[in-house]
Amino acid sequence: MEANNMRTIITAIIAIILFQACTPKPEVKTEAVISDSANVIRLTPAQYKAANITLQTLETRPMATSLKVNGMLDVPPQNLITISAPMGGFVKSTKLLQGMKLKQGEVIATLENQEYIQLQQEYLDSKSKLEFLEAEYNRQTELAKENVNAQKSLQQAKSQYQSMKALVRSLDAKLAMININASTLSETTITPAVRLYSPISGFVTVVNVNIGQYVNATDVMFKIVNIEHIHAELQVYEKDISKVKIGQKVHFQLAHESELRTASVYLIGKEISPERTVRIHCHLDKEDEHLLPGMYITANIETTSHNAEVLPAGSIINFEGKDYVFASTKARDEFEMINIHAG
Repeated sequence: MEANNMRTIITAIIAIILFQACTPKPEVKTEAVISDSANVIRLTPAQYKAANITLQTLETRPMATSLKVNGMLDVPPQNLITISAPMGGFVKSTKLLQGMKLKQGEVIATLENQEYIQLQQEYLDSKSKLEFLEAEYNRQTELAKENVNAQKSLQQAKSQYQSMKALVRSLDAKLAMININASTLSETTITPAVRLYSPISGFVTVVNVNIGQYVNATDVMFKIVNIEHIHAELQVYEKDISKVKIGQKVHFQLAHESELRTASVYLIGKEISPERTVRIHCHLDKEDEHLLPGMYITANIETTSHNAEVLPAGSIINFEGKDYVFASTKARDEFEMINIHAG
């Protein structure tokens, strides 16, 4: 831009008014005068006042160069949970529907199976045997101190006791997997049903079961997503990856919206995909409950910054395919139309 030939810039609205001011109007008796130069317009005092002209000073500001990329919204692995049955069983009850909001620890389904009863019975039997073997091991230990019994008897009692102790612990762990508390289990509390609980707070995204259905341990019953920490995953081509740095600002928008949102580059991938792109992980500056994982986005990453002469976008008018601004000359009521190249 020829900044040295101008002192101030007129906004676009004022530029249009200047064109209109060149046409005689009933309330303004005099006409604007076009000087010898075809690019200079001179206004009379009355026209200058009627046009309500506002001047804007040309400024130098840092401007960022951006890199346009595509991507999608996602959540961390710990925020996307797949629910399966630890042991096979029949679905006795569930109230889940897609889109339903859940709290952590809320019951999401109840399963029934005879194997649950057998597992509890096996635990109680093993626990009873463990108590007997522990007492026998303690008795053999005392006898060994008095040299009454053979060392072999003590070793045998110890081996049986430790083996049963390990079995009880393994059964305890199996019961914990189906949410049965072994410490409170007794002959009167054996149950054929177990409950499944939500491990996180979030929203139900997948429901694959119904009442009465038999599910295996490998079947996906539900999926739950927590969208509190949603982030942007961008794909940058390998030729541009050297321009991307951690901490750079990102402006993105959804495919069906014009609203701009902001994020920051948090992690840069270290692997090139078959499509010759590198994944960029970005954290959003502001959480938004309307954003969902899987939404496609377009984004601009601010890669570099340099100083440039700037003016409000409204100051520029387009005429016959070229951009112009009006600059005041030394005379207060004289303006020159200057061709510029907008960056």
